[in-house]
Amino acid sequence: MREIVLDTETTGFEPETGDRIVEIGAVELFNHMPTGKTFHEYINPQRSMPQGAFEIHGLGDNFLRDKPLFAAVGRKFVDFVGDAKMVIHNAAFDMKFLNAELGWMGLPALPITQAIDTLAIARKKFPGSPSSLDALCRRFGIDNSSRTLHGALLDSEILAEVYLELIGGRQPDLVLATTRAKGSSGDATWRPYPRPRALPSRLSDAEAAAHNAFVQAMGDGAIWNKA
Repeated sequence: MREIVLDTETTGFEPETGDRIVEIGAVELFNHMPTGKTFHEYINPQRSMPQGAFEIHGLGDNFLRDKPLFAAVGRKFVDFVGDAKMVIHNAAFDMKFLNAELGWMGLPALPITQAIDTLAIARKKFPGSPSSLDALCRRFGIDNSSRTLHGALLDSEILAEVYLELIGGRQPDLVLATTRAKGSSGDATWRPYPRPRALPSRLSDAEAAAHNAFVQAMGDGAIWNKA
């Protein structure tokens, strides 16, 4: 199972009022394990960063001026995601921006059903407790000391660790399961049946006699002599 853990950074809160994405970071998981494949792009929002955003993102107008427009990287991002589930903290926010940018390109929107919202999972699992990414890192003992400034790729890497803890730890799919010989039918209705012929006893005659003598020595009160 392939999943994409992602985060975006934006100029503000509402694409409808002109805010744009300035950074996308994503990491690939396969069967809940990081593959090492990532997607990361800084994006020119074609507008000035609002007051205070420099401290939040660590990015400025000059830094972003020579970066590509979303239209130049949007298709590459969609191809990277494919049909994989997208793991996002506060998915509604990021999906709102991603679909606005894709819509401006004339590309289809990403369905909200493709997103897994870790914020919703955390609030359900720990009702009444703080559910920010930093709070969840503290809860699970995840080192986020390098997170002095928000950054989409770093946040997605941290979120991947948080997500694995939220769904049950590092090996959520580790279960005991039967294995079938190569070429077997794999019939899901198969059930074990008694052996047609009982296995011979592995006790020697001397061992059986010693056991019987031990039981007899315990007298009539022995549990083996009770019905």
